[in-house]
Amino acid sequence: MNEKYQKQYRIPSARLQTWDYGWEGKYFITICTKDKLHYFGKILNGKMILSNIGVIANLMWYEIRNHQKNVELGEFVVMPNHAHGILILNNINPLSVAPGQQRFQNQGKNTISSISGSYKSAMTKHCNRLDFDFGWQTRFYDRIIRDETSFQNISNYIINNPMNWEKDKFIKDE
Repeated sequence: MNEKYQKQYRIPSARLQTWDYGWEGKYFITICTKDKLHYFGKILNGKMILSNIGVIANLMWYEIRNHQKNVELGEFVVMPNHAHGILILNNINPLSVAPGQQRFQNQGKNTISSISGSYKSAMTKHCNRLDFDFGWQTRFYDRIIRDETSFQNISNYIINNPMNWEKDKFIKDE
């Protein structure tokens, strides 16, 4: 059974415990809206039609590179209730630490958690400022991309995601 923290059960991390998510690498992330509501728009004939909130989600993603100098952006798509993207972290000053050693040493601004958190925060602030009703799921999904074949497969998955919406595991009827 999970331990309690502040009288509540803790949810175990889904992150790979032997990996530092600030290390150089490619990461596939999926960020979902609260309750998987369709805040970002709709799919029509295999194309994503962005709502006003969807436009903000799209613009804010491309702002990441203006705030994180060591990040390149791979493919990205906004879907009705989630967004998929590839973050490519390039270490400016690589750490001389072996994989698995000091797992929590790099919880700073150059981890995928902090980057996705900043993205979600910026999105929320803009939506609140414009009086849009909007919310995020508290966590996000990630996958470490370990080779070029996986990178190409994930890139194609992202590009083709709007055409495959009816089969999407994140679909939820409005």
